[in-house]
Amino acid sequence: MATGFFNVPKAINEPIKSYAPGTPERESLQAAIAEARSKQVDIPMYINGKEVRTDKKLKLSPPHDHQHVLGYFHEGDASHVKSAIDAAMGAKAKWGNLSWENRAAIFLKAADLIAGPYRDKMNAATMLGQSKNAYQAEIDSACEIVDFLRFNVEYMTEIYKQQPNSSEGVWNRVEQRPLEGFVFALTPFNFTAIAGNLPSAPAMMGNTVVWKPAHTQIYAAQVIMEVFQEAGVPAGVINLVYVNGPTTGDVIFKHKDFGGLHFTGSTGVFKHIWRTIGENIDNYVSYPRIVGETGGKDFIMVHESAYAKPVATAISRGAFEFQGQKCSAASRAYIPSNLWEEVKHYVQEDLASFKMGGTEDFSNFINAVIDEKSFDKIVQYIEDAKASDKVEVVAGGNYDKSKGYFIEPTVLLTTDPKYTTMCEEIFGPVITIYVYDPKDYEDTLKLVDGTSPYALTGAIFSQDRYALEVAVRALEPSAGNFYINDKPTGAVVGQQPFGGARGSGTNDKAGSMINLLRWVSPRLIKETFVTPTDYRYPFLGE
Repeated sequence: MATGFFNVPKAINEPIKSYAPGTPERESLQAAIAEARSKQVDIPMYINGKEVRTDKKLKLSPPHDHQHVLGYFHEGDASHVKSAIDAAMGAKAKWGNLSWENRAAIFLKAADLIAGPYRDKMNAATMLGQSKNAYQAEIDSACEIVDFLRFNVEYMTEIYKQQPNSSEGVWNRVEQRPLEGFVFALTPFNFTAIAGNLPSAPAMMGNTVVWKPAHTQIYAAQVIMEVFQEAGVPAGVINLVYVNGPTTGDVIFKHKDFGGLHFTGSTGVFKHIWRTIGENIDNYVSYPRIVGETGGKDFIMVHESAYAKPVATAISRGAFEFQGQKCSAASRAYIPSNLWEEVKHYVQEDLASFKMGGTEDFSNFINAVIDEKSFDKIVQYIEDAKASDKVEVVAGGNYDKSKGYFIEPTVLLTTDPKYTTMCEEIFGPVITIYVYDPKDYEDTLKLVDGTSPYALTGAIFSQDRYALEVAVRALEPSAGNFYINDKPTGAVVGQQPFGGARGSGTNDKAGSMINLLRWVSPRLIKETFVTPTDYRYPFLGE
């Protein structure tokens, strides 16, 4: 077989389209949305390359219009999880032995399909199924997933190129093989890009995958699977199942060939899974790789030297884009008393200009939260705050679920820096402000670090370089992604690898080589050209 050393196309971030009035992309996306709303789709599971349907069909509706039916998906049971594992294990040897450049070509093709002919369909599915506005969908379900695929191919080649030194008469080389067993990808509702990356990153490195998306993301997950199939992902390499979490876990985590977990979701679920894996550790062929990105209680810290308007904009965007349903969303802010009134004025001005409604109307900045369970949880936090003598509602605080799960962007002001909404992850459009005396800057930094069990993202605003350095040092363990004079959201693949520690996960940095290294097992080969024939070393001589 002919072979060679191959250079892959240089990864460049996918340009973000504006969808401004009068642009061709706006017109084509609106047509795709109308087309998607005009019909009901029938969404099967995909096991071993085949569409699998059951007699249990569940409805999919837009969160902002919950009486409208987008379609139905076929829910599976334990037997489908077992079949998916069998398919993954059956495809494993052939896929793992496929030359890396052919795996790369498949996922580079997938990237081009999403960037091109599938762009509108993918964005429309994300807008309707997850209630993301056009811009939030574009940076997620088009640009970020394309970036994941292209940059991961580049990182893959860099991993394969890394080799040890060799001494005289010896050739040392390292080969990277897939993990033993199958990888389980468990993906969340809030980012279509994450739903695409979690199964594809291990698969790219030669692993086979069982993929279970959140039920509230299935509408877009179906489109991802269409792309993978058109790109040429072979049968059994990525198997997509829609089975409830406990049933899936009961099969997956007891299986001897469970080899790894790629997870994004809640901290509580991740801890439960980790505990379950530990309890079953004697069953496994090898120690499973556990990679997880979980919750956040992300902060904006402000120094007295900061400018009020950029701080307000960071709050308006960082806390309320996609209704605060990002693990990186700003959820607590510490503002010095000399700036608070001005920041409050700008934030209230912003919120008064926000339009809220369905994603089909491109003038709406705020859309619905994902489902009724989430709606009710967030509303409870707001109602508890209204009843507390430690909290003032500065803006918002209203909600309505009659047509869709709409919650006004809400700003709370508390006199207690350890009040509930300063500590617990809400995952909705709520931010809590604590105003501090500027002379207590360093003590407040300690408060920021010690308030939350999470360490995902955070931001510092200051025009004083000395104060910035103090904050960067004091908040070092507080955030895996730390932002200076910017909102704590919007990490870009290839620029800001994403992940946090503490209660926020294993910090394996999605969108970097670090993550891909978790899906391979290296083997070192030492070849000696002239083999010794005498056990004696020179030091033994008289």
